[in-house]
Amino acid sequence: MTLEEKAGQVLLPFYTGLDHEAQAATVERLHLAGSMIMADNVPGTATGLVDVPALAGVTRRLDKASRSGGRTWPGLIGVDQEGGAVSRVGAPLTRWPTPMSYGAAGSVPLAAEAGTGLAAELAPLGFTVDFAPAADVTMGPADPTIGARSMSADPRATASLSAGFAKGMLAGGVLPTVKHFPGHGSVTTDSHKGLPVQNATLAQLKARDWKPFQSAVRAGAPMIMTGHIAVRALEPGVPASLSKATYTALRGLGFKGVAVTDGLNMGAVTDRYPQGSAAPAALAAGADLLLMPADAAAAHAAVVRAVTGGKLPVSRLEEAARRVVTMMVWRGRTAQPKPPAAPGSGEDLSAKISARAITVLTGRCKGASVAGHVRVAGGTAVDQARFAAAAKDAGIALGTGPLVTLIGYGGGPAKGDIAVALDAPWPLAQSVAPTKIALYGRTPGAYKALMAVLMGKAAAPGKLPAAVGPYRPGTGCR
Repeated sequence: MTLEEKAGQVLLPFYTGLDHEAQAATVERLHLAGSMIMADNVPGTATGLVDVPALAGVTRRLDKASRSGGRTWPGLIGVDQEGGAVSRVGAPLTRWPTPMSYGAAGSVPLAAEAGTGLAAELAPLGFTVDFAPAADVTMGPADPTIGARSMSADPRATASLSAGFAKGMLAGGVLPTVKHFPGHGSVTTDSHKGLPVQNATLAQLKARDWKPFQSAVRAGAPMIMTGHIAVRALEPGVPASLSKATYTALRGLGFKGVAVTDGLNMGAVTDRYPQGSAAPAALAAGADLLLMPADAAAAHAAVVRAVTGGKLPVSRLEEAARRVVTMMVWRGRTAQPKPPAAPGSGEDLSAKISARAITVLTGRCKGASVAGHVRVAGGTAVDQARFAAAAKDAGIALGTGPLVTLIGYGGGPAKGDIAVALDAPWPLAQSVAPTKIALYGRTPGAYKALMAVLMGKAAAPGKLPAAVGPYRPGTGCR
């Protein structure tokens, strides 16, 4: 490869809107590894659904662009599809509950099955990598970024569940990316907006935040993402994604795969590294793949200048490019889902996960809390419509009866007779409703599971995977 081609192979850019041909031209011109697909890049139908054939056409075009110049390996066509709030591709693909559902259900096989189901719908659409799962151990309500994206506050549970989910994704034909080393669940700043500071000692990090990443390495994870977190015990004031000490620590866990940065367009980086300068800095520190630079052309030029100017050893760039290409050659040879799954084919599994995860903190564990009639408040219009549809299917009329108050993402404590947390369960701690339920999702299947519990037709087997105020981890019906 030429220097320009090597520089392109370590960059995975994003773009805005639906001008896919312009993005394909950029991928070809700069020899880029592929492209990210964000929510605004997804073509839709007149009814608000994803235009599945059109999306498959987009990924084919971007993959073809990444193969220009005689490359024979597939492109990196990436997406953020974790389930819950972080889901860039919507219906008719399966709608999955939050990852915290797996911690509440407490089943590694179920997490692995979900990883396979999610990936098996992405692979036929041309996606080759999904930036999931988050293996961050949440510390609770003081964690503003991860929340219900975390599977558990227990490091051992997060380790086994996230590794199982990642292995399931590989079986479904998509490369997983375990994120965000050295752990984003125990810092109090959102790295999209600023630079979080991690004050824990190395001993504390190894005992908590690093356990899931150690598990991922043992499980053969092909890619691990570094987060934009300044770790005082490693390199004070420097984002981990651009810190040599961080990559040394990651490799010290035995990791031999591709180390990818979190998005270089995030506030924690752009505030400190202008005009593409983050790209060569991350490579010099030990990153192999640079995700979503704010300006792909500027980042590419900065890498080339750093090499020609002697500030970045060409051997480091070659090592990074070789790792990325090796991973994609391997993926092309091994990761073919059999058979490919149709969009929406995982809805039954998604409902099963929610039925296994639903947790009653206070209130009835047996018998009906609702009979015949119910009222609903809170949440979004979509939430209330899905609740109403589940109630109708169960033979429950809306308008009178107990008041169910839905608490959506970022919502506060709730009043009423029954408070239901649809995302992280933290608001239940201060809710005054006598019955408190953590649902960990707002999918149609989640509302079906909720209605079955409220009517006393199903048990609530889930257990809290994290403390919620006075309610300890493990709280739930016995």
